[in-house]
Amino acid sequence: MFRFVPSDLILKTMNLVHRGLLAGTGGRVGWVTAKMPALRLTTTGRRSGAARSVMLTSPVQLGETLVIVASRGGDDHHPAWYLNLVDMPAVTVETKGLTRHMTARVATDAERAELWPRVTAAYKGYAGYQARTGREIPLVLLDPAS
Repeated sequence: MFRFVPSDLILKTMNLVHRGLLAGTGGRVGWVTAKMPALRLTTTGRRSGAARSVMLTSPVQLGETLVIVASRGGDDHHPAWYLNLVDMPAVTVETKGLTRHMTARVATDAERAELWPRVTAAYKGYAGYQARTGREIPLVLLDPAS
């Protein structure tokens, strides 16, 4: 069975295009993707110590807490941003008109069980990504930093 998993080049290109759309429209276009709020997540590289940014979506919001999905398109490997925030949970999140410092944490099993149906209802593609991989796709909660 053929399963398409986007390569690093495709993922980086998609992020570059997304950033270009935001920059080119002065932020008027690009803060919503597939009917989900988009965000720019900046983590600290676990090996380099350098700031690393990626464009993501948040299919579920719990008040000020944003839920993001470490799917990497159904790849068998976790995305680099996920590995970075597991090591260093202090992150910066930019949404339309707002930049804030947040703390990332991986959803507990109980939280994931509760949130996963809401995530897949918001974007059915996540269920397909989960079906493509043997790893359980983590959900990450981004809480406002205290």
